[in-house]
Amino acid sequence: MTWLSIFLTISRFLFLTYLVLYASFLLLSVVTGGIHLHERYRKRRRKLEECEGNYPPVSILVPAYNEEVTIISTIESLLKLDYPVYEIIVLDDGSKDQTAQLVRDYFQMKDSQRKIDYKLSCRPYHRISEQEFGSVCLTLIEKENGGKGDVLNLGINAAKHEYFLCIDADSMLQRNSLKNLVRPMQKWENVISVGGVVQVSQGVRITDGEVSHYQLPWSVLPCLQAIEYDCSFLGSRILLDYLQSNLIISGAFGLFYKEYVIAVGGYDRQTLGEDMELVMKLHYFCRNNNIPYRICYETSAICWSQAPSSIGDLCKQRRRWFLGLYQCLKKYRKMLSRVRFGAVGYFSYAYYMLFEFLAPFIETFGCFVILLSLIYHQLNISFFISLFFLYSAFCSLITFASFLQRVYSQDLFIGPMDLCKAFLATLFRYFFLHWVLNIVRLTSFIGYKKRKREWGEIKRVKQFV
Repeated sequence: MTWLSIFLTISRFLFLTYLVLYASFLLLSVVTGGIHLHERYRKRRRKLEECEGNYPPVSILVPAYNEEVTIISTIESLLKLDYPVYEIIVLDDGSKDQTAQLVRDYFQMKDSQRKIDYKLSCRPYHRISEQEFGSVCLTLIEKENGGKGDVLNLGINAAKHEYFLCIDADSMLQRNSLKNLVRPMQKWENVISVGGVVQVSQGVRITDGEVSHYQLPWSVLPCLQAIEYDCSFLGSRILLDYLQSNLIISGAFGLFYKEYVIAVGGYDRQTLGEDMELVMKLHYFCRNNNIPYRICYETSAICWSQAPSSIGDLCKQRRRWFLGLYQCLKKYRKMLSRVRFGAVGYFSYAYYMLFEFLAPFIETFGCFVILLSLIYHQLNISFFISLFFLYSAFCSLITFASFLQRVYSQDLFIGPMDLCKAFLATLFRYFFLHWVLNIVRLTSFIGYKKRKREWGEIKRVKQFV
């Protein structure tokens, strides 16, 4: 046996082991998520899970950059929240369109002399406007462009309440979303952050804070992402939450205890993954200082957010996500080697390193090994084809199961056409889109030094509230 034969044999074995490990994680996460969602659904039906206790006042931060298409519907959904005490702070980060002017005119806002306590560094603001809607204060702060982390730090400085919620300017909440999101804080002590479920808003209509119509989007890319979000938000994150080791609280829908965020220095203004970086920083700070804490995930709190509708916008988004992941894993690499981080390091960090960041490189290497094996007649072609289709079908089935779990647990009514769209989307995702996005990830580092803080704008469409 030649050295090439030995290399190819070992490589094929390691690649197959990698696929089996990932498939096992997918199965475990979906089974765990299914059990969790069924239990929550059963309790809700029997009215055993009503929110109790006090609701802490919350400052809702809405960072906006060129969001004139969606900002009004987002604010209107926030004004309809069923929550005792909260304020809304819209943060215009130097928009080049009419975002700020539109908000001021639509809500008839007036200039304000509101004081801001600068505990976190950020670029200065140049105008503040306010308007009262019953007990809810709507504030608009305009500043020069500094990036999402910078504008959120300004929002934290301006926030009056001890908890703040971050929500994207293209997102909508249901009436009970915020009440459901604070539920972990009513159940446990030392909760410093809670993340909710983010769903694709294309295809949904919200009336008076409730979902009045739902269907999977007819557009291919939003439909694929709706299915993809189910597998992520209702699978892996539930499993990681059971291990108290979630590393991501989505920037589109995350609640934080302001005191702890200020203690760690707020959002990093130099990273593309500011949401993941903040959560990892909170883990790092609390573990190193032996501070009891919990970072939770609440599946009953739902946020509807727009997904990219064009392949160009999707590639921009996934490039940013991938580079943000790289920056965070690199910055907090000590988590993997230190015992004090527990499951946060040896399970969650390892998962994101092995199955998220390294995945495109490992899969490309696997394809290279298979090609070499084929050239040198060391590949059982029928076995390989069977394995490829079996693995892709398994992943598609797992993803389809996640979609059904969401429909069941959220009391959504869908027709046969949506089931067909979901089934076809799962197949298309693994047989085609997965490989396209792998190319995007592999090429993300091209021009990295020049573009490492470049977000890229995504085209928005009008939402219905």
